[in-house]
Amino acid sequence: MKPITEILATMEYGPSPESTTDAQAWLDRHQRRFGLFIDNRWSEPTALFASHNPADGSLLAELTQASAEDIDRAVAAARRAQPEWAALGGHRRARQLYALARLIQKHSRLFAVLETLDNGKPIRETRDIDIPLAARHFYHHAGWAQLLSQEFADYRPVGVVGQIVPWNFPLLMLSWKIAPALACGNTVVFKPAEFTSLSALLFAELCQQAELPAGVVNIITGDGQVGEGIVKHHGIDKLAFTGSTEVGRLIRRATAGSGKKLSLELGGKSPFIVFEDADLDAAAEGLVDSIWFNQGQVCCAGSRLLVQENVAESFLNKLKKRMEHLRVGDPLDKCIDMGAIVDQSQWNMIDSWVKIGIREGGEVFQPDIDLPKRGIFYPPTLITNLEPAAEAVQEEIFGPILVSLTFRSPSEAIELANNTRYGLAASVWSENINLALDANSGLPYRTRLRLANMNFRPLETGEMMLNRRSPKLSDMLLRS
Repeated sequence: MKPITEILATMEYGPSPESTTDAQAWLDRHQRRFGLFIDNRWSEPTALFASHNPADGSLLAELTQASAEDIDRAVAAARRAQPEWAALGGHRRARQLYALARLIQKHSRLFAVLETLDNGKPIRETRDIDIPLAARHFYHHAGWAQLLSQEFADYRPVGVVGQIVPWNFPLLMLSWKIAPALACGNTVVFKPAEFTSLSALLFAELCQQAELPAGVVNIITGDGQVGEGIVKHHGIDKLAFTGSTEVGRLIRRATAGSGKKLSLELGGKSPFIVFEDADLDAAAEGLVDSIWFNQGQVCCAGSRLLVQENVAESFLNKLKKRMEHLRVGDPLDKCIDMGAIVDQSQWNMIDSWVKIGIREGGEVFQPDIDLPKRGIFYPPTLITNLEPAAEAVQEEIFGPILVSLTFRSPSEAIELANNTRYGLAASVWSENINLALDANSGLPYRTRLRLANMNFRPLETGEMMLNRRSPKLSDMLLRS
């Protein structure tokens, strides 16, 4: 143990790891082999693929690669269950949603640790953000289920909903998709990401504990072929997909003319605009949260910094100094800022984009901080001196990579901000409310304004390319 005087002098963070005992015990109870959850029953594990902990490479479990026949069984189960589930009425469905919300809260610590083991994100994020929000989604939509007969009297459920989510927020995306679908009387066939399926399988157990009727929720695992099977299945009435823009385009083409309802929540390259009158220290801290939260693996991350030219040098110096104090390491350590990248293939993609930025003339800054010797980790990275048309500026990287541009006037800032095919989010930092509101009016984004002592809620003023927004209540209903 270091003497207290030395600790106070250096203010170093000591390790504070979260115990994995309960999560490891849950995996062991299943012999670390999982089948599919169809019609409230577990299938025998077959055609197995591995799920690893990206922080140390250890094997967590083996999961089942669903076949075409498995998809047929899941859709058939959902189809059988849907009329009776819809006929229950909103109040009785709400009871089931409340039960699921309470069970998520009851097992919140297990979910948080399991999510961190499977995904590599810091335990602080899963424990304090992801899992509480997942529970709130079920509470919120339980309330809406009770109001459906009043607020949506002329609507009826869509039917069977196929849902496909990415790996960056596994349980939160699950709740985002499943809760509104169930509230409206639909049944679901849900596919988690191949890399991060464990929290969805734990949720399947909660469906059994809540005594959800058989077939209402069906969870099948596997790679992109399973997702493709869901997209093309004739028994699916609606598709809800969150993921890359490239895959979203393919889904849109595959479903064109099929009559399926569709909601896509795709990529982003969101601008983070800092005007000369902004509180630069606050803006730098906000930018750290915006781009390096969850290792930058967030669709609405502030991955394009636009800073006014006359304060750019000062602001970038502050940002670089702050980057040098970011802690990258074991995501189970409660003192860590950034955890592991989800998979080696994702690390390779991130690194390739940094190399592209260098080839395009960019100047790369990476702080001199220690990275773990084991696991898949990437340092926070800043790329400057790029042209607005550079690929690294235009394309979503989905990693801890920030690209920076400068501007001279507010009109140029808006022009640069809008010089992208994405339109998911934006952030404006200024102490001048008129300037900030004027800038906001020129952005077709869901924008967060940061003004002097005032925080404005996001203004949903536009949609990104191919985005019909994430599934919400009205998306899950059809006018009768």
